[in-house]
Amino acid sequence: MRRRTCRLVLPALRYPEWGKSRCRESWAHDTLGARHLVGAVSMAGLHVESEQEPLLGDTPGNREWDILETEEHYKSRWRSIRILYLTMFLSSVGFSIVIMSIWPYLQKIDQTADASFLGWVIASYSLGQMVASPMFGFWSNYRPRKEPLIVSIFISVAANCLYAYVHIPASHNKYYMLIARGLVGFGAGNAAVIRSYTAGATSLQERTNSMANISTCQALGFILGPVFQTCFAFIGEKGVTWDVIKLQINMYTTPALLGAFLGILNIILIFAILREHRVDDSGRQCKNINFDEASTDEVQAPQGNIDQVAVVAINVLFFVVLFIFALFETIITPLTMDMYAWTQEQAVLYDGIILAALGVEAVVILLGVKLLSRKIGERAILLGGLIVVWVGFFILLPWGNQFPKIQWEDLHNNSIPNTTFGEIIIGLWKSSMEDHNERPTGCSIEQAWCLYTPVIHLAQFLTSVVLIGIGYPVCNLMSYTLYSKILGPKPQGVYMGWLTASGSGARILGPVFISQVYAHWGPRWAFCLVCGIVMLTITLLGVVYKRLIAFSVRYGRVQE
Repeated sequence: MRRRTCRLVLPALRYPEWGKSRCRESWAHDTLGARHLVGAVSMAGLHVESEQEPLLGDTPGNREWDILETEEHYKSRWRSIRILYLTMFLSSVGFSIVIMSIWPYLQKIDQTADASFLGWVIASYSLGQMVASPMFGFWSNYRPRKEPLIVSIFISVAANCLYAYVHIPASHNKYYMLIARGLVGFGAGNAAVIRSYTAGATSLQERTNSMANISTCQALGFILGPVFQTCFAFIGEKGVTWDVIKLQINMYTTPALLGAFLGILNIILIFAILREHRVDDSGRQCKNINFDEASTDEVQAPQGNIDQVAVVAINVLFFVVLFIFALFETIITPLTMDMYAWTQEQAVLYDGIILAALGVEAVVILLGVKLLSRKIGERAILLGGLIVVWVGFFILLPWGNQFPKIQWEDLHNNSIPNTTFGEIIIGLWKSSMEDHNERPTGCSIEQAWCLYTPVIHLAQFLTSVVLIGIGYPVCNLMSYTLYSKILGPKPQGVYMGWLTASGSGARILGPVFISQVYAHWGPRWAFCLVCGIVMLTITLLGVVYKRLIAFSVRYGRVQE
């Protein structure tokens, strides 16, 4: 009789000696299942060559009916998960590849656009994602996940093409950019599908690693996106024009066009490789998309209610995590241009390098967190991440008696001050860099706070960036991991949609909040308010700390 290659799915980590078995099968957690499991291990020790039969029930329809996961199924499951890793990576690249150039591009295509409108443009991405996430999540619960994934990516491709053409209309160009970014965000609503699929296709023991890998791919997208933008900065603002189709290829449009091309490749890979898979918390295979449609020979959904208090708490925590990072990535370009008198091209280049470095840092942190979570748990790591974020924003508060350069100095101060030879050389180098930009540099006199708010020193800024770069990926990963474990093995599409929508709402309010507060009151008030928000979030986490446990742990099916 032909042998079947398979692996043994273990119910908990308390049986590590069974992990090396050559068979992978699903097991119930009651006493009867345990006795049969011991018997199965004994048979494996005797090298039984006959084909393995189900041990936990005599007939299909038994709640403990064993569902075999073959080697082929196992490989197909992980190929599909890895395709979604790639999808998350490309979605992240699509967002970050233009984030540093939106402000100068907006100023170029529409002179009426100001910093406040920049906040709305960046927020439109998240508004689209907030609307789309529950829709795609609901869709994925009842239909093959390929459908919402392909539709969402196609929308992103079309939106990126629109972004490359927003310079063509004779007026209201800024609103076309607003629409383009909103549609890109709508396409990014597939993040809910990606995470719900991954949560449903992994066991409880695989969950943290798989969620960490998704976050790592997301971080890699944030690395390479700004890197691509930095490379394209050398094309310049003028670039070349393809007159036949009225396409301008410059440092602003090339990233969007690359994003569209990568989206097309992603659609092809999803068609070719992605398959539907689902397992429960113990790794037992389920045949259909969701439990509601399960036949009698499938593993039944565990009884018990989801802790709604924990669900709401994670949504609030995740909202704050995304809120503070969204406002940080929004304000980084205006802040550095105001504080360090960088030109638009310098800001795109240097801030792109900074965000790329943050991405590298995030990957390293996420790899470390995967190991650390096994020792101290996700809740403690989440708390530590929030504390690090608070310290990062506290350091960012402006202190001292030195003030930023004011823009009107370029217009009214033509005298040569007393300088050293080195400062003269640096000044000449800066002048040659600024000759390509007619706009004055420094903190705008229209912002009254520029006259009395101390400068944020570059070392101070970079230290803050490093700390925020540590805390944010930790909090992001732990929020998703805890959330998926709290929900348990039931279909998570809608719940993940709401969590993604929560984060998208934060990305809407974060840019609007920081652009308004920064423009009117400056960085001191802005970052003080952020510190207060993070402190309240730490307090909330302390209140609900004991409730943030896995569904299976809560009902005693799996030991934590």
